[in-house]
Amino acid sequence: MNLHEYQGKELLNSFGVRIQRGIVVSTSKAAVSAAKQLNKETGTSWWVVKAQVHAGGRGKGGGVKLAKSLDEVKSIADDILGMHLVTPQTSAQGKLVHQVLIAEDVYYPGESETSEFYMSVLLNRSNGRNMIMYSTEGGMDIETVADKTPHLIFNEEIDPKVGLTGFQCRKVAFNLGLSGAAFKEMTKFVHALYTAYDKTDSSLFEINPVLKTSDNKILAVDSKVSIDDNSLFRHKDFIELRDKREEDATEVEAGEYGLNFVKLDGNVGCMVNGAGLAMATMDIIKMAGGNPANFLDVGGTADAKRVEQAFRIILKDENVKAILVNIFGGIVRCDRVAQGIVDAYNNIGGIDIPLIVRLEGTNAKEAKKLIDASGLKVESVILLQEAADKVAEVLS
Repeated sequence: MNLHEYQGKELLNSFGVRIQRGIVVSTSKAAVSAAKQLNKETGTSWWVVKAQVHAGGRGKGGGVKLAKSLDEVKSIADDILGMHLVTPQTSAQGKLVHQVLIAEDVYYPGESETSEFYMSVLLNRSNGRNMIMYSTEGGMDIETVADKTPHLIFNEEIDPKVGLTGFQCRKVAFNLGLSGAAFKEMTKFVHALYTAYDKTDSSLFEINPVLKTSDNKILAVDSKVSIDDNSLFRHKDFIELRDKREEDATEVEAGEYGLNFVKLDGNVGCMVNGAGLAMATMDIIKMAGGNPANFLDVGGTADAKRVEQAFRIILKDENVKAILVNIFGGIVRCDRVAQGIVDAYNNIGGIDIPLIVRLEGTNAKEAKKLIDASGLKVESVILLQEAADKVAEVLS
């Protein structure tokens, strides 16, 4: 589950991470009020107006702008609110901006220069350990830094038996070239950041940039936070942070029916049970010359109602030219899936695109009888290769 910048910052702040303060609003009038409040509380006379969408690269798309007066705050908020923000991480249609964050200006003059760093906490899947990734090249695309100047990226792996040590926090500050008050501030920042990541069961904390201010404070100017969905039963208060407006509507609907669904850009709809078999099915579609239109795992407890709903969701995609159902009955019973196929066909009023069905395993014979007796126009197959051949045939 992804969080907005302002939500991530609030979470970080609750664990003692210093942040760039701001107020989230949904109207330009409220933006001006927020700017006045920040001026009163922090003394800032410039403000940063930031679009709140689940995507990186907002500045490149015009979603982050500096306002040097209250009139500019209102004007910029008017421009950003309601726009479809297109960034390197969105589709060509972009994402509709519902809220903006009015943040204090933290690039104020002082005794020393400001510095921007990159820092993230995530799981290193190659060895199963959490790691802190950081760089002196903050504020830039970290992918470009990794490609062009990989020596400027550092990693600090955390031993799960020991946890993050003080030595490692100091090592991070040293590698970032800090000294004095900024060095001490960074060690505190790193420790608090890792604690926040660990205690919230997150899958990613990314701060770009981490800023050293001119008076040697260390703070998070941005935040990208992803919470592990599988841990939400331990963090029920996090559930209310979910913004469904930022997610694909079809994927949200599928989740409400217990379906694991991810929309893709292909032309062959897939309905499968089990993630591994789903991936193999997508591969076989690709090898046959088609493109998967979705990843859809109906799960091991699928019943006729869930299968019918899965069909309805697949058929919402106008790009789907054929549907491949590939079910191996282990826990799930093939006859239940078959009944769902029949019910979906009848309740929807017919399926006017080719339907290829492979049902093998528990109650496969009963499933075949159900489909044969229904009179549906179904291409029945047994082997995966046969499924691939049928996909190629119907798409040609």
